[in-house]
Amino acid sequence: MVLGTVLSGCSTFHREWKQAATQPTPSDDITGRWQGTWQSEVTGHHGTLGCVVSKESPEKYRFLYHATWKKIFHGTYTVVEEVQRKGNAFEMNGSADLGTVYGGRYQYDGQATPTNFFSTYRAKEDHGTFLMTRP
Repeated sequence: MVLGTVLSGCSTFHREWKQAATQPTPSDDITGRWQGTWQSEVTGHHGTLGCVVSKESPEKYRFLYHATWKKIFHGTYTVVEEVQRKGNAFEMNGSADLGTVYGGRYQYDGQATPTNFFSTYRAKEDHGTFLMTRP
């Protein structure tokens, strides 16, 4: 059952990633595609990270993340975050329960411009960073 959830999440991510590629990259918003890396400050684990950001309302954005670890493990999950625009920057924060297998509830806090994305994540047993730019 877990494998089915992960595989269907991956296909959702890849479909949304391809669809977002057909849209122009906004020069005044953070919606669209992002790619980069994640890094755990606790374990040193790291991997590639992709994200498709979409606006659900003026203050809520949906972040669909796809992360890899050791090139063979993949995971996809969604976080809806509160986003506030401050000049050319967007401050964001939110949380998601990824289930016990993936470490439980995670808290996300970050800042992005239309070209650079930085966020921290924190869970009971882990914390680290996301660093991304536009593809």
